[in-house]
Amino acid sequence: MEPGSLSELVVTRHNHLIDPVMHVWAWQIPIYLFLGGWVAGMMVLTGWLLKRRVDRGEAIHASACSWMPWLGLVLLSLGMFALFLDLEHKPYVWRLYTTFEPRSPMSWGSWILVVVYPALIVAGLVAPPRWIVRLVPAVSKVSAWLTGSRRLVSAVIVANAGLGIALGIYTGILLSALGARPLWNSALLGPLFLLSGLSSAAAFVHLMARDRVERELLARADNGFLAAEIAVIALYFVGITQAAGVHREAANLLLSGPYAAVFWVVVVFLGLVVPLVVQSLAVSHRIAHTPVAPLLVLAGGLALRFVMVYAGQESRWARWLLDTVRFLG
Repeated sequence: MEPGSLSELVVTRHNHLIDPVMHVWAWQIPIYLFLGGWVAGMMVLTGWLLKRRVDRGEAIHASACSWMPWLGLVLLSLGMFALFLDLEHKPYVWRLYTTFEPRSPMSWGSWILVVVYPALIVAGLVAPPRWIVRLVPAVSKVSAWLTGSRRLVSAVIVANAGLGIALGIYTGILLSALGARPLWNSALLGPLFLLSGLSSAAAFVHLMARDRVERELLARADNGFLAAEIAVIALYFVGITQAAGVHREAANLLLSGPYAAVFWVVVVFLGLVVPLVVQSLAVSHRIAHTPVAPLLVLAGGLALRFVMVYAGQESRWARWLLDTVRFLG
């Protein structure tokens, strides 16, 4: 392409006075990413708690791993519905499943989501809640068959933990694979979204679990996830601010720009730091456990997706390209 043609392309379609912000994704995508990450975290925790109960010979029905898969099915369906609302050509969504593109994150994500559903159902049948047994009495026979084989239970544990990790990382890779948005050009988005999903799931189980030991166990786990999430965010900013000028400009959207207040106050301070301090005091028995910290974690996880999706769409290469064209003459 001749420099003049490139200049015309940049000036006429990417001038900040013509298109200040080109938003392609609206609220549906952050909701989908949050619910998908939350379900991913619950799948990993389901595998972990199920293994812990089986190894110790404890009753599975008393654990949160008995109801988490069923809640995961509901949340994932809501997330898929939000994603469906975002699609431009809804009648053709089935075409995603007529092929598999190994180099496409969206293709990987589509197939992962399909496999996640049966994995959640099977996990839910290991120790189904009583209300499901009352509705479908045959479920108790399936549960007895599954729990009668240690190998089958181990397969359920591995499948849920593995697919949960894949689903959680995919929600971040979906953004990082889009090279047109400099703010998303980081391999750390996958681990960051996975940790956020694990933290959201652990916080929710801490809030809802009936078993006191399990509640405290998940609060301790959530503290680890929160600390790791803070560390990954720090590494993310170290990496992006040391990259090209366009990446530093994109980072300023979160560091000092229009999204800085929401990111640092809602996501980092209220969603990470405050819950970490409160839950650390609670697990050390200095204060009583409170629902405030888990609710802040969930709110912070949702805010993280909204900030990253909207700020990422404001970051662009256009201004950098225009400066390059002017330099080349």
